[in-house]
Amino acid sequence: MNMRGFLRPGIRIKRWLFIGFVGMLLLGTGFSGIFTRLGLGVDKGGTAALLIILGILAEYTAIRGFLGSGAAQKRTKGLGTGRTEGSRRIIHKRILMRGPRVVAIGGGTGLSVLLRGLKNYTSNITAVVTVADDGGGSGVLRTDLGMLPPGDIRNCILALADTEPVMEQLLQYRFRKGQLAGQSFGNLLIAAMNGISRNFEEAVKKISQVLAVTGQVLPLTLEDIILYAQLKNGTVVRGESSIPVKAQEHNSPIDRVFTKPESPKPLPEILEAIENADAIVLGPGSLYTSVIPNLLAEGLVDCLHRARAPKIYVCNIMTQPGETDGYSAADHIRALEEHAGRKILDIAVVNSGSIDRELLERYEMDGSRPVDVDGERIRSGIKVISRDLVSRQGEFLRHDSMKLGRLITKLTPGRGPGLLEYYYHIIDMTQKNRS
Repeated sequence: MNMRGFLRPGIRIKRWLFIGFVGMLLLGTGFSGIFTRLGLGVDKGGTAALLIILGILAEYTAIRGFLGSGAAQKRTKGLGTGRTEGSRRIIHKRILMRGPRVVAIGGGTGLSVLLRGLKNYTSNITAVVTVADDGGGSGVLRTDLGMLPPGDIRNCILALADTEPVMEQLLQYRFRKGQLAGQSFGNLLIAAMNGISRNFEEAVKKISQVLAVTGQVLPLTLEDIILYAQLKNGTVVRGESSIPVKAQEHNSPIDRVFTKPESPKPLPEILEAIENADAIVLGPGSLYTSVIPNLLAEGLVDCLHRARAPKIYVCNIMTQPGETDGYSAADHIRALEEHAGRKILDIAVVNSGSIDRELLERYEMDGSRPVDVDGERIRSGIKVISRDLVSRQGEFLRHDSMKLGRLITKLTPGRGPGLLEYYYHIIDMTQKNRS
């Protein structure tokens, strides 16, 4: 039998081995006369008898637990090799259920990238998604049906879903012709579920159940909010999708963003998740149109400030034209805390990995450059962690999901799997990535 498979966490064998070992130790002590040299009581014969009886009881318990019901044999069947897919999934599920409670706040592509990596280390995830999007297919459905934008919600659900690749391709499919041109099937599915549900929150929960989502995905609010931006030149821009465009047209950076109605009410589940979290992550994602809008919800900043969990900001790899032109990591943090109106961050995670020169030049042609860390300008009290987190995906730069998920987990105090459990988990994840 492969000992690594035999000792895997979750199959309830190690406890019986331990009890058996204790029983043998008690029996050995009782029979050997060691108690005499250690002075184990006045009535040395009685003490020896007691140790032997306890040893026999321990051995009996261990043997019965290991063999009595036949459950152990069933668990070890197929687990001995540690290679069966079914056993691997069961063990990983048990490990992930014991993982840290992480609240991820943001929107857009950045949040979904984080979630794809994070779900490999914990199933206790709450994804809080902004609902200010008004562009693309989401904007069309928002206008036509009067519903909240489903696009960012869809991406986060798929990032956390346990689905076959074909199903993900189906939900991400965009129609190319006709009146549905540019619309994704996943958006339409959420729209249909919204039509048969009491509200958008219930629709998202039902879709999540259908797709076996790890954790939960929650819209920031159920209110129909519109995002506005005031530029440095005083111009006010209406609509999330228009903000970076107008900022470039006016050649004026963003001064602040706000919503109408002001201070929308967040879902109560969000505030509860933040209060009970082991870690809270903001970003990565568009600073002014994906991350900051979440801070504008009523009471959310106060809740973040009270939370004991570390507040971690994952800074973008590249600047975004029209939003963060020329911004360093310190500028991103300054904008976040200016909108929050108080200190909310404990840790800043920045990329230190190199970027392919050809791809870098392509980004620079579009006015996007790597975000400079500029650690000296970051406010004292914020710990800066620099890691190689960059990953090339086709013609785009993204955070490496697995590296980012692993880093966030390491930065998270509190409950989580033990060292042995993580050892097996990481081994299996490595094998999975190689296959």
